[in-house]
Amino acid sequence: MDNYVCKIATLEEMNIKWDYEIEHNIEDRNNYIIWKENNIEKFKSGYITPYYGILNGKIICEATACFNKDIVQNSLGLVDENTVYLSAFRTITEYQGKGYFSKLMKYMLNDLKNKGYKRVTLGIEPQEEKNKQIYDHFGFNEYIKSGVEEYPDGTKIDVIYYAKNL
Repeated sequence: MDNYVCKIATLEEMNIKWDYEIEHNIEDRNNYIIWKENNIEKFKSGYITPYYGILNGKIICEATACFNKDIVQNSLGLVDENTVYLSAFRTITEYQGKGYFSKLMKYMLNDLKNKGYKRVTLGIEPQEEKNKQIYDHFGFNEYIKSGVEEYPDGTKIDVIYYAKNL
């Protein structure tokens, strides 16, 4: 992991990463196109901070911290002046299970704690057992609530929300 760095993304890096996601998610391409546009606007407005893990100059994993309740679905109990909602956890398949995302998560949580946040929340689809185990490992085991989220194309997904104190 000598050539691996965790950092807050730049606008240029966001464009690169979103273009990668659009290219590699054919079935959800239209959602990704909308998510790219929305996230760049949210970034410019200071409503989100994207965190990237970069290996040998390639963005291999990401997570996003959301600070504004108006941009988070079902935001009650998930976002406030002391609480940040985390989303968009992605690691390129060939780099999964090698500790890169763990380093990124630790970096992000430490950065948010240093910025004065006391609590972080996230949502997970009930069938994502592997992800649930990962989030449990990081201490996201305080159940908040369940809800339904909607993608830009109208697809609805069930989500269970959890919290962790920093």
